[in-house]
Amino acid sequence: MADDLSTPLTGRKRKPGTRPHIPVARILFAILALIGIGFGLRILLTDDPNGGRPSQEVAITSTRGQNNVANDVSTGPVTITADPQQYPAGSEPSDAAEPHGTTAVAGLPDAYGALPDLSEETSDGPIPRIAATGLTPFAAYASPAAASEGPRIAVIVTGLGINEQGSLDAIDTLPAPVTLAFAPYGKTLANTVSAARIAGHEVMLEIPLEPFDYPQNDPGPQTLLTGETPRANLDKLFWLMSRFGGYTGVINNMGARFTSSAADFSPIMEELGARGLGYIDDGSSNRSLAPQLASGNKVPFSNADLVIDANPSRQAILAALASLETKALENGQAIGIVSALPISMAAINEWSRDLEGKGVSLVPASALMK
Repeated sequence: MADDLSTPLTGRKRKPGTRPHIPVARILFAILALIGIGFGLRILLTDDPNGGRPSQEVAITSTRGQNNVANDVSTGPVTITADPQQYPAGSEPSDAAEPHGTTAVAGLPDAYGALPDLSEETSDGPIPRIAATGLTPFAAYASPAAASEGPRIAVIVTGLGINEQGSLDAIDTLPAPVTLAFAPYGKTLANTVSAARIAGHEVMLEIPLEPFDYPQNDPGPQTLLTGETPRANLDKLFWLMSRFGGYTGVINNMGARFTSSAADFSPIMEELGARGLGYIDDGSSNRSLAPQLASGNKVPFSNADLVIDANPSRQAILAALASLETKALENGQAIGIVSALPISMAAINEWSRDLEGKGVSLVPASALMK
């Protein structure tokens, strides 16, 4: 019997009782190939943009020409009636938009409240400058004062702008000739300053200056400091000046040390003069060099005579206001400083009602600045 290992495979007969071999893999491959070929032929031979997806045609009712307002606009001029409360009768929009106290300058105030010709762009934002015509911010933004030959009093409210509602309440309570000074740190300064100017108030900017006990007594961020380079202090000044616009000048917040240092204070006063701004000294330091430096740099200037609410009680405030009247009668004018406390605002409002009957005029601070 031949050895099975040496027997050729070809032509070998299947042994009885064994099952035939079926090539399943080849059959599946052939079926898939036929499906693929059929799918390709359908794509090539059938022009159906929907790819065989079910679809149904639905009639669409056209709305073209149904909008009467649109038709009127497209076919001819349309008259639009504005809200009668938006602009007073007989006035132009430019009259209503321009804040009180500004003089005729080309253009309208921007979001900061500054007129374009009186504004210089910096990396911190717009800051005041003298216009090409020679018009200064001090002259442009000053509120007009009633003509009077008798004694005159200016009252400056400080610390506004940080508390929005408190600032708006003060604006609504106080008579228009009261000058309002805004701190440079409020989040809604553009709104509150704009409301103040629309109500007829003259506005000023408070700048923080170094006191003798700094930093234990800190007037706020960007405080101008003695011993720093003039460039560093001027950079701080530009940041402070860019917080809002439309102010006639600045008033110090603290600063007994800074205002007594000629080397540090001189560049600041020189810059104020070059930009056409005024300066009010709050009168808290008798060592301040502000009068001499303001005169040398042609900066409109005045000293405050009295802090009205050093004692924040109604009777004490009214007594201080009576003292302010006496100073005005003696010197022809007087300036009082007051904080934005509700009790102070109410007392000033009450006091101002009888002032005209005493022969004394309440005027904006710019009217008393030389």
